[in-house]
Amino acid sequence: MRTAATAHIEEPARATPVYGSCDVLVVGGGPAGTAAAVAAGRLGADVVLLERYNHLGGLSTGGLVSWIDRMSDWDGRLVVAGIGAELIDRCGPGATLGPEPDRWGSTDPVQAAYWRVRTAALRGTVHWSPTLDPEVLKLVTNDIVRESNVHTLMHCWVVAAITTGNRVEGVIFESKQGRFALTAPVVVDCTGDGDVFAQAGAAFDDDFDGESAHARLTTSFRFGNVDMRRYLDFRMLHQDEFAEVMKRAAEQGIKLLAHPTPYDSVALFLTPKMAGYSALDVADLTAVEFVSRDVAREGLRFFRDNVPGFERAWILDTASQVGTRHARRLVGSERITIDHWLADGSYADSIGLCPGMTPSFPTLEIPYRSLVPERLDGLLAAGRNLSADTRAHAALREIPECWAMGEAAGVAAVHAVGGSVELRHVDTAGLQAQLVRQGAIVHRPDQSRQPCSPAASIEAELAESIHHRVVVDDRRAFE
Repeated sequence: MRTAATAHIEEPARATPVYGSCDVLVVGGGPAGTAAAVAAGRLGADVVLLERYNHLGGLSTGGLVSWIDRMSDWDGRLVVAGIGAELIDRCGPGATLGPEPDRWGSTDPVQAAYWRVRTAALRGTVHWSPTLDPEVLKLVTNDIVRESNVHTLMHCWVVAAITTGNRVEGVIFESKQGRFALTAPVVVDCTGDGDVFAQAGAAFDDDFDGESAHARLTTSFRFGNVDMRRYLDFRMLHQDEFAEVMKRAAEQGIKLLAHPTPYDSVALFLTPKMAGYSALDVADLTAVEFVSRDVAREGLRFFRDNVPGFERAWILDTASQVGTRHARRLVGSERITIDHWLADGSYADSIGLCPGMTPSFPTLEIPYRSLVPERLDGLLAAGRNLSADTRAHAALREIPECWAMGEAAGVAAVHAVGGSVELRHVDTAGLQAQLVRQGAIVHRPDQSRQPCSPAASIEAELAESIHHRVVVDDRRAFE
């Protein structure tokens, strides 16, 4: 294809029909968007949820990122609850892999070793970080939005923000049906990439941490017809032999690690993590899709020939959406920084929690102001497009935190509409009280944490953090 970056086509002016209007318009049906829509709908608002794919749940379902990161702190206490916890409960024990509550926070070496290879232990501590069946999560997400009277539209791609002056008043979307406008006094940008606030002219950051998995892309996949119990026995009981096999795989360019799922016959792969690609460049996104599936095919060949439990495996599926960790971050009324987190981590307007990245970090309180644009009105940004520096963002982009931020954004939207106040002027005490009433956790418990380590030690701890994903830590054995 010949590129023509400097060429332009003049389009004729046109009148865009209005599809409808609502109280709260949520763009993006991932974890944050689902929680925002459900929270607003349950409070009686007229809510529309726009989603570009054929499913809800975002990366937690369509991206096969069905390993949900930590929802408990280093002492084993639950710090993320609310709608996210409800979705997990609805999946049920048959579709959920994770330790029982009495194991959370355990430092027993046997328990930690057992759950570490099941992605539910870090640094010798067992955590509540369950792995779910993504298809079951899709179903229960469908249920919860319908029960909450949310008007959901799938297969819709938002292409422009409707603005008047400094205010967002809706969006324009395109679909098989054509091009339409949707208007609302509050729009919640849960696209993950900040598509709406970027189109509306809000300031944003797009720098990234090149030393971690912060800006890497992945199309995940699963193998079926495996014997995961046999594989895990090999990995745990024959560690030297396992490391040698993984080293040989890496030498062939196959840097994969199999993760358990709720089913002994299914293995999950969240790699390769591909650096140097943009989550906003269509050519880059296309290349990631091709390379990831090539790796799945080569990985299947190697695992069949060399890894116990995979002799008769096949490719069960590949993710229907690419796994992106970062694109744009809002410049908000408050910017969460790693320095504040390490020193204190508290905010008076907290609307949710994030467990400390290492035992040296306190549990972070997520400020409502990190969802509020610095200047733009009529819009909130919930999910991984919040306002944070790159290193704090590495943890805040995870699914539990997106659930928490989305739920808070949905409640705040209703309070703004009902009280006829700007989003930035919503009463945070009332917002917090409502979140607590519906089961969310907004204030951190009294906590013990290890004394702060020297800066060099903190750097090493962060490199091993679960927020850089366990696969990075585990792959050190064969890289």
